[in-house]
Amino acid sequence: MSKNTVDVVLVGGGIMSATLGTLINQVQPDWSIEIFESQAEVATESTNAWNNAGTGHAALCELNYMPEAADGSLSAAKAIDINEQFQLSRQWWSTLVKKGILGTPSSFINATPHMTFVRGESNVDYLRRRYELLKEQPLFSDMEFSDDPAQIAEWAPVLVDRRAKDEVFAATRSESGTDVDFGAVSHQLFDHLVAAGAKLHLNHHIRKVKRVADGTWNVHVRNRSGYGSHIVNAKFVFVGAGGGALQLLQSSKIPEIRGFGGFPISGKFLKTDNPEIVAHHRAKVYGKAAVGAPPMSVPHLDTRIVDGKESILFGPYAGFSPNFLKKGSWWDLPGSIRLHNLGPMIKVGLTQWGLEKYLLGELMASREKQMNTLREYMPAARTADWEMITAGQRVQVMKKDPEKGGILQFGTEVITGADGSIAGLLGASPGASTAVHAMLGVLRKCFPEQYANEWEQVFTEQIPVLATGGLNGDAAAAAASLAETGRVLGLIAETDTPGAVAPVDAQADA
Repeated sequence: MSKNTVDVVLVGGGIMSATLGTLINQVQPDWSIEIFESQAEVATESTNAWNNAGTGHAALCELNYMPEAADGSLSAAKAIDINEQFQLSRQWWSTLVKKGILGTPSSFINATPHMTFVRGESNVDYLRRRYELLKEQPLFSDMEFSDDPAQIAEWAPVLVDRRAKDEVFAATRSESGTDVDFGAVSHQLFDHLVAAGAKLHLNHHIRKVKRVADGTWNVHVRNRSGYGSHIVNAKFVFVGAGGGALQLLQSSKIPEIRGFGGFPISGKFLKTDNPEIVAHHRAKVYGKAAVGAPPMSVPHLDTRIVDGKESILFGPYAGFSPNFLKKGSWWDLPGSIRLHNLGPMIKVGLTQWGLEKYLLGELMASREKQMNTLREYMPAARTADWEMITAGQRVQVMKKDPEKGGILQFGTEVITGADGSIAGLLGASPGASTAVHAMLGVLRKCFPEQYANEWEQVFTEQIPVLATGGLNGDAAAAAASLAETGRVLGLIAETDTPGAVAPVDAQADA
């Protein structure tokens, strides 16, 4: 088999590889980069616009980032942290737009209010307390609360139309929310990388990754088009292959992957393109998961803007397939089981009754039951207007826990080899929205000397908030950053008053 050596191999054609490759190219344009994607084009799995909800996760509407403690208290710490991470993405994307690396902002990001909608007195009380806490935080200062049906109907008419007049409900709204097409971001970043000299290999499947005596890695590649195989020798490997990352990291035999397992869950959404419905709903509306249901089941009614066309998604509904990728193999789940992760996986299986009950209920749900779930948020929904689409596979992380033996983690986990020559990302939401934060973390950990001595200054010029460590602690800095990135990304437009900004959509309606 033939063999060549490169500086960086990126496995997977999604938002993580696209982000990491671009970051590296910004500081080391002389490094050789090769990208391997198993499908015929990039961004076909979780990064694809129709395989996720496109929410720029900033914790403006997602209640699972601010759960109620056993004593009823609330903490904004997690919500602030998630929002801060998304601000890194906003600042970096703004810099790339100015440089011409990313194209017209509306091709990948659009202003879309983020709302939270709850029903019942206890949930309304929770939402009001959450609002009272968050409105004092600079990054959440535009948040509004209302339990007035007339006001909520102005924000999102479909939530109120045909709803029972005696029902108790409330909502919050943040105009600074966005809808993001992460597939479009990835395509544009990969186009730039290829133009800068990187090599993109489509229809190339990575079979395994093996360490060589000199500390480099042999990446075993199979050409799915020509059926040939070869080895690429790399100094650094990043495994950003979504659900396929677990098995490739296992093949590397790095100690850091021991104890990790994965459980695949298939996501589904109801989708409508009916122009009458779409015209009456421009928001991402998140609700509250049912009692006992896992965080992944949080229902949301989302405006999506893909290729300039608006649609509405509602979900997620769950299904099950042992595939770790949408276009994967039924052997993925059983093939990932090892002696070192069997114990944690069994422990999770014995303790996650809520998740198992939820999945069983989803698998057995009739079409009418699925529509009734939608009608909790959109009472006037008609079955004929909606079609069910299958989104990407989500592989939830299972790992060892000193106290519980094994836990199920609803989030992302970056795995890095001790010598910094290999890294990978496991897990799901809020993933794509915080890709810049995650990939800067990879570079900081894998290349500590270069990062501290050379790269950090470059990244700070591109992402100014890195110099201060955050925006939320400084109201003026937060407002200035939101205004500047909003202007560059086309989310807000300057008004006649110097220094003032207003939502683009609001101006268009004025």
